[in-house]
Amino acid sequence: MLGELTPKQVERMLLTEVVGRIGCQGKTRAYVVPVTFAYDGEAIYARSSEGLKLEMMRDNPEVCFEVDHVEDLRNWQSVIAWGTFEALRGEEAEEAARFLERRLHPRTMSETFGAHSHASGSPPARDSPPARMVIYRVRLLEKTGRFERDLPRPAPGEDTKPGAHPAGSHA
Repeated sequence: MLGELTPKQVERMLLTEVVGRIGCQGKTRAYVVPVTFAYDGEAIYARSSEGLKLEMMRDNPEVCFEVDHVEDLRNWQSVIAWGTFEALRGEEAEEAARFLERRLHPRTMSETFGAHSHASGSPPARDSPPARMVIYRVRLLEKTGRFERDLPRPAPGEDTKPGAHPAGSHA
């Protein structure tokens, strides 16, 4: 069964999931990339090192955000939201970084989140400067959600509707 998520279900997904995808549009192409995020009821907060994603969002701050929860191909939920990117600075960035830390720390930390871990497991080399991390927010202006839920299948020979005849029989 396909359906639309209620506004409450959309909010719950944004509050419980921590990996989503940001879609941004540059001058010549679109770009979609996964991000870890935290949601406060109005905006998503994330952090990133400098690169194509930030460059594109600065050029065109109107972005799309997607988050999903997939149990299997017949049982999933997905939220799509549209909003406006803002790079944060000063106290706003520090407060957002603390919010991200509180929300994401209980889960696995990553290099892009700032845990300073590397694939090798060793700390960064002393002569390599730390990556410049940008804390940003996307204020969500519009949100929608869809789901698919597998309905229980009737056992062979079981009626599917009141008054229905088992498959293959003719009344």
